[in-house]
Amino acid sequence: MAVVMYDLDGTLLDTAGEIAEAVNLTLQEFGHEPVSEAQVRGWIGHGTGWLMKTAWQNTPGPPNASWDEVMARFVVHYEATAGTRSSAFPHVLDTLRRAREYGVKQVVVTNKETRFTERVLERHGLADAFDMVICGDSLPVKKPDPAVIAHCLSVMGVTAGEALFVGDSEIDVSTAKAAGVTCWAVPYGYNLGRPIADAMPDRIVPDIRGVPGYFRHL
Repeated sequence: MAVVMYDLDGTLLDTAGEIAEAVNLTLQEFGHEPVSEAQVRGWIGHGTGWLMKTAWQNTPGPPNASWDEVMARFVVHYEATAGTRSSAFPHVLDTLRRAREYGVKQVVVTNKETRFTERVLERHGLADAFDMVICGDSLPVKKPDPAVIAHCLSVMGVTAGEALFVGDSEIDVSTAKAAGVTCWAVPYGYNLGRPIADAMPDRIVPDIRGVPGYFRHL
């Protein structure tokens, strides 16, 4: 038995454009200036609540809105945009298929909330592609808490030595390391604007197509 855990945003799917659209629609409603997609790329990783709050704090506008109201409007906008402008990174779909053919269990571990994760996966035809999906609100904790990975390994019935984590950010690397799991990182993701090499993953890979072959050597 072997399992590979993937981060979602910035690793499997490029979702920054549709997230930025939802953020800016929300900011516009409350009289705030828009943010750029490049800024949003640098804020992805901690969940949408943290991202929206960061955008709010970095834009001028009326300060007296209820935060609950702001987030309620963001939810409406992101539910509308999720999956509409995103796309799979190169070799992702083929790799997911090949890994399944090799008998490797596949899991998504994301800090994105369940309602958005399910919508994005469904719109990309990936709703049934994974053996488990762990979202930012699935457990009492989320990445970088290693308990998220420990939960996955327990449910999947595998040891840390039989697992691989593939992500794009320091959050992913630190989570995997704390859980004792080998971590590969892709360089094209959303690592808060910093080079992924700074996070010192076990290996930096240009894309995820090497995943099935990794398990041949275990």
